[in-house]
Amino acid sequence: MSKGDIFVVSAPSGAGKTTLIRRLLSEVQGLRFSVSHTTRRPRPGEAEGVDYHFVDRTQFDAMIAKGHFLEWADVYSKRYGTSMGEVDPALAKGEDVLLDLDTQGAASVRRLRPEAVLIFILPPGLQVLRERLSGRAQDDPDQMAKRLDAARKEVAAWGRYDYCLVNDSLERALRDLQAIIRARRLRRERASDQISEIVSGFETTGGFQIR
Repeated sequence: MSKGDIFVVSAPSGAGKTTLIRRLLSEVQGLRFSVSHTTRRPRPGEAEGVDYHFVDRTQFDAMIAKGHFLEWADVYSKRYGTSMGEVDPALAKGEDVLLDLDTQGAASVRRLRPEAVLIFILPPGLQVLRERLSGRAQDDPDQMAKRLDAARKEVAAWGRYDYCLVNDSLERALRDLQAIIRARRLRRERASDQISEIVSGFETTGGFQIR
């Protein structure tokens, strides 16, 4: 059985990444979402092993020391990381694994796993992103300014990604994501048992009789 692929999806806040990922996971078979480890406490409604693996700082630091993370980062004094133990068993079973990471995390994964597929999602434009963030009514002006500044920095990294798509239509962006995954699964290196059997039949045939 061939190994699965790692797909890393990044986008600035407000680009619609979370919605796209949820739809993608619900519609594409054999695609597993990697649950991150974090040192922050669970929020109301969050479940262990579903939203995050919740660990304390001592546990997290021990995992760092043992080299268990593909990537990890400090975010507002809390640590988040992608464990190899969460990713590698699924890959070995031929499953594809989806990581939701910022540009820093994506760069870390690329260094350790250069074969990983990096996908960047862009909003239609800065003004549309500003309108989307404003429509959430969750941020004060200072927080909004910080999010937009972070978005500019993240968009500047788009050239380091293998694929870049624009989420100006949810359905079209979803089809684009599905197409990327489908294309990767059709690579020669991931030939299915059916394809291998067909090719083997041609290789073992001594010749053809023309009638």
